[in-house]
Amino acid sequence: MEETRGEWAVLRVTGEMDLVTSPAVRQHVHNAVADGRRSLVLDLSQVLFCDSSGVGVLIASRRLMRSCAGRLRLILPAQGAVDGSHVNRVLAALGVRRLFECYPDLEAATDEAARPLSA
Repeated sequence: MEETRGEWAVLRVTGEMDLVTSPAVRQHVHNAVADGRRSLVLDLSQVLFCDSSGVGVLIASRRLMRSCAGRLRLILPAQGAVDGSHVNRVLAALGVRRLFECYPDLEAATDEAARPLSA
């Protein structure tokens, strides 16, 4: 679930982000911060379903990274996880997509010169 790309810790999330699985994602983010990581990418390109608890984990992760002067980037491609990024649609529908720096793939997310996708 975790790899390193330069200074970026990359956490890959697959399947569902719901009441059952979200605590594990939250724990991985906390572990990365506890290990001294201040640049974190959450790869959500293979998430098929995300409910309010998953969105809550993303918002809490953003808050945690900001509190330690860290950076959080999300991978939310236009296509992926079967028929398009479910997480992208959920965040947009809730009006919180603009809170996150989103990138189409791992290469862009870990490239210091890359610009985030527009909300």
